[in-house]
Amino acid sequence: MAGHVKADGEVPAPADAEGFQTVPGSAGMPESGGMDLLEQHRITLTGYCYRMLGSPFEAEDAVQETLVRAWRSLDRFDEGRAPLRSWLYAIATNVCLDMLRGARRRARAIDLGPSVQAGPDLGAPLPESAFVQPVPDGRVLPFGGDPAELAAQRDTIRLAFVAALQRLPPRQRAVLILRDVLCCKADEVARLLDTTVASVTSALQRARATLRAASTDPGEPYRPMDRAQRRLLARYCDAFERYDIEAMVALLHEDAVTSMPPFLWWLRGRAEIRRLLLAAGRPCAGARLVPATANGSPAFAQYQPAGPGGRLEPFALVVLTVSGGLIVEVTTYLDADRLFPLFGLPDALEAEATS
Repeated sequence: MAGHVKADGEVPAPADAEGFQTVPGSAGMPESGGMDLLEQHRITLTGYCYRMLGSPFEAEDAVQETLVRAWRSLDRFDEGRAPLRSWLYAIATNVCLDMLRGARRRARAIDLGPSVQAGPDLGAPLPESAFVQPVPDGRVLPFGGDPAELAAQRDTIRLAFVAALQRLPPRQRAVLILRDVLCCKADEVARLLDTTVASVTSALQRARATLRAASTDPGEPYRPMDRAQRRLLARYCDAFERYDIEAMVALLHEDAVTSMPPFLWWLRGRAEIRRLLLAAGRPCAGARLVPATANGSPAFAQYQPAGPGGRLEPFALVVLTVSGGLIVEVTTYLDADRLFPLFGLPDALEAEATS
């Protein structure tokens, strides 16, 4: 496939074009008006960049750079040549490709090595850049809209799917996201990537084959109105806060897995997880869970007692994967100091608020 689109992020002009016309209504537009026009695309751009990069923090940086580049060139944008959406995706693709140049592939712990047996040694933590990081749904999914379309979009931000995307070469990744997730037409993708429809089709076929080989099972999306799912999550929360190991284990699938980024360590199997919990003593005694949503999945913010007085402080974001009425994966992200502000979670809980 061809290289970048034009260096400033513009869709390449035809050979006889000398410059860009202004977007309708943008001529003489105040700076805030131009940025307001671009800001309308922030959520969809963040979703695109998150799928490309696997990190909500990098995605936000990429979107900010995209909007700055677009604002600087807005008076030269020609809506007759390409829709504003395509123009912004072209800029965002350039930004993401630059950020991915030489970067390590992000993954889940289960993609990085074999499972281990329960034991006290977690090993040395890996850099944050080794792992796919969770994202709040509200940062990457549009509000409202058709429920069926929203459910389909949730599937494309699941941790398993985003991790599988990271297996693809960056340009194949962009093609697959643009075609299969964002539903852009092949000729539109070819124009914004400055390549041919045949190249887009070929890249899409290879990307789909790679994802099929990855055999990702994303589980069920979070369904807040589903009575059975609500009951399962309520039982998990109750068992965890009481630290009732047998009750927690009963909610796990036989082949459930658990991991704890930034550690490479992970376990497979209900029996192994039970062994770990029994051996650990009661490290989570007195913990409280606050419901959240991450990557289209149910999640909990875990708070731990911080000392006398009952104050509880952020400890971890726990993302659950549910399937068939059981929990099939528990991912405990320990980087609470960065993740809790991103999710808009309280920086502490007081005793009276948790009694």
